Amino acid sequence: MKHTESRETVRVELGQRSYDIVIGPGLIAEAGAEIARHNPGIRCAVITDRNVAAAHLDALLASLAAGGVEAAPLVLEPGEKTKRFDELIRVCDHVLGARLERGDAVVALGGGVIGDLAGFAAGIVRRGMGFIQIPTSLLAQVDSSVGGKTGINSPHGKNLIGVFHQPDLVLADTDVLDTLPIREFRAGYAEVAKYGLIDRPDFFTWLETNWRDVFAGGQARIHAIATGCQAKASVVAADERESGARALLNFGHTFGHALEAATGYDGARLVHGEGVAIGMVLAHEFSARMNLASPDDAVRVARHLREVGLPTRMSDIEGGLPQTDILMKHIAQDKKVRRGALTFILTHGVGQCFVSDNVPGDEVYRFLEEKRAT
Repeated sequence: MKHTESRETVRVELGQRSYDIVIGPGLIAEAGAEIARHNPGIRCAVITDRNVAAAHLDALLASLAAGGVEAAPLVLEPGEKTKRFDELIRVCDHVLGARLERGDAVVALGGGVIGDLAGFAAGIVRRGMGFIQIPTSLLAQVDSSVGGKTGINSPHGKNLIGVFHQPDLVLADTDVLDTLPIREFRAGYAEVAKYGLIDRPDFFTWLETNWRDVFAGGQARIHAIATGCQAKASVVAADERESGARALLNFGHTFGHALEAATGYDGARLVHGEGVAIGMVLAHEFSARMNLASPDDAVRVARHLREVGLPTRMSDIEGGLPQTDILMKHIAQDKKVRRGALTFILTHGVGQCFVSDNVPGDEVYRFLEEKRAT
């Protein structure tokens, strides 16, 4: 990890496809120069959503123009429901209509939805184009912009259609997080906390003490984002296509994705990071139920996430949930299922996650039945 003033750079080591994640203030204003330095003469399509465009698109386009980077913007509707086939086709048609070539790039300016969608398009147009991430949410900066997983949702579940397509560069401008609604910042914080809960217990302890400074901004925020990116980068470098250790990054996600699907991806009821927060608490509680971890760890995790302002129980989701049978159907459809056997990321305690194959479905069912009622 290199330090330049208050910025930090994390390197994702993937041989010839290695790339930098640059983290710090003012990066949108310098994006044109950064992109031109990495890819001289490049042209690009900028994919964003209406909310992000209102706040940051003009600044990015001005920066690209100053750097001599020709850009063709496309503004989509915000929200998880944009991650679908007709919007993917729209992005692909836009890129082709701009007459971009394989050596050019698709730039994702936005949160995880835009990054996943634009990255998928970059991965399939002309059998693979350049891809640059400029994530504008905390969740995207520490999670979805790193590692090359792209995709769209299906009625059968979240992110079930997509490709692995690594970015060429990630520019995480920490200033843009100041314009993020507090609910979205909290949701992103759940993914920050996740890295401590997986295998960095000292980081989780640091967050318990310093989370207010992370929310306030400055060096604590940069440190938290860089630590999360470094944690993910090291896992991605060892297991790019999620055949082994990378599955640990899905801690809390099997439960969380089922809750998202059960709410119809309605962001008014539940956003991704909130689902992950509830999912991580459920994973700790289920681990305790299976005598794998102390119940005290589940209490500790729930206490911290609640203090931050995140939901920690299924009953925190407004509007009620469908029956446990429906939740189990979504869990069985989740990407972490292998040959029909339930695979969960469980834990022996804070910072001690592991992959558990062949988790008994009837135990999960009884557990969810109990938790729906509390």
